[in-house]
Amino acid sequence: MIEGRVWKYGDNINTDIISPPAYMELSIEAASKYAMSPIDESFAEKFKKGDILVAENNFGSGSSRETAPLTLKYLGVDIIVAKSFARIFYRNAINLGILAIECAETDKISDLDELEMQYLDGIIINRTKGETYACSKMPAHIMKIIEIGGLVPFLETLEK
Repeated sequence: MIEGRVWKYGDNINTDIISPPAYMELSIEAASKYAMSPIDESFAEKFKKGDILVAENNFGSGSSRETAPLTLKYLGVDIIVAKSFARIFYRNAINLGILAIECAETDKISDLDELEMQYLDGIIINRTKGETYACSKMPAHIMKIIEIGGLVPFLETLEK
């Protein structure tokens, strides 16, 4: 279970918004200061570890580069909830240890709502509004990757 405050965005948040290409030559640490800046210049300052990034349809569309989920991970993003994800971004997020949860009712969630994520059961509780939403359940094999911090650390445990 994860509890946290929501930072909410709309449809089609692409990788150029998440990690603007003008900062691709910087280190992930430096580039993370500009994460989401085309639509929210204060995102990197206000997002705190434990907060929850929520969006609408097609989150992470565009380029397959890993800098988008890497900058989010650097800022402490551990969970993203969206109506749908671009396939490559979804896989890159999981590979980096970020939970990517699909929920058809993200339009009912607002900025600064407090959520309780029961992702193993497929339930999101909006404590602010007193509502419950169905979400995708995370399969056990994916949770193993998430819990250990991503695909590379997971594969390293298999080698031992």
